[in-house]
Amino acid sequence: MAPLDPERDRAILDATMELLSEVGYDRMSVDQIAKRARASKATIYRRWAGKPELVVDVICRRFAMEAPRGEDTGSLRGDLAFIFRGLCELVERKHTLVIGLSSTLVSNQELARTLRAHMPAADLDDLRALLTRAVARGELAGPVDAARLFAVAEALVWHRMIFTGPPFGDAFVAESVDGILLPLAHTWSASTPA
Repeated sequence: MAPLDPERDRAILDATMELLSEVGYDRMSVDQIAKRARASKATIYRRWAGKPELVVDVICRRFAMEAPRGEDTGSLRGDLAFIFRGLCELVERKHTLVIGLSSTLVSNQELARTLRAHMPAADLDDLRALLTRAVARGELAGPVDAARLFAVAEALVWHRMIFTGPPFGDAFVAESVDGILLPLAHTWSASTPA
């Protein structure tokens, strides 16, 4: 990737994000991005190979589904609810872009492949810490794979976002934590080999 003036870079990424939210991936063009960013197409192509790489850069920089920060509430249930609520808030803030990209990622294999190749792994340190605390307090029988539990939490939020839509209220958080995440954590911790 060729270096680009940070201001120009930001203008192009902002324009891409706005157009993704407004018209979606399929109807957005590099011409439109250039016009909105007040940049030439040549400037864009010096930095990005094409629209898929540009969109992936936007997603990875501004939309990565990082794990929300945790807090020690004193209980596994409270800790899970805190992190799950943060995940809901993160997705809700990016609602328009999520909806605009979800169908595109299914139908556009080039974009999906490019995204999978460049998406950074989520930082799950806070989730690992809360699960370790729960084992130390005796709330869990053994360790639980944080990545596996986070994948289920993400699936719950994405399903809600795509099929029902936000807002994500306290009832959704309680139902998800009490009915799915806590039982899974207990089951998985009990099945951990000694």
